[in-house]
Amino acid sequence: MAKWRKVAPEEKQKLAERLRAALAGRRGVTEKKMFGGICFLLRDNMLCGTGSGNFLFRVGKEAHAAAVKRRGAKAMVHNGRRMEGFIWVDPAACDARSLRSWLGLTLHYVGTLPPKKQR
Repeated sequence: MAKWRKVAPEEKQKLAERLRAALAGRRGVTEKKMFGGICFLLRDNMLCGTGSGNFLFRVGKEAHAAAVKRRGAKAMVHNGRRMEGFIWVDPAACDARSLRSWLGLTLHYVGTLPPKKQR
């Protein structure tokens, strides 16, 4: 499990810039501050983000077991509870090719979700 650590805003921004660049041109993607970092949403469903100096990817429950075995990946634990389908990834283990692969996995899963209704 990834331990939460406080990171400088500049570090969070660097990670967010990597995600922003990789998601550039995708329709329906927005940004929102969540989990102590910046998250990217597809039709208002959380897709990926940054926090604690790591990337966070939403892969869905079916892909969780395989995803957590990938290089640099750890299950997300929130308030002592394992969050199935959410994976923290060490950015040092995530080069451009790996980042595209993670985003492909998240876009595949989140793309199947219906748009969230506005409150």
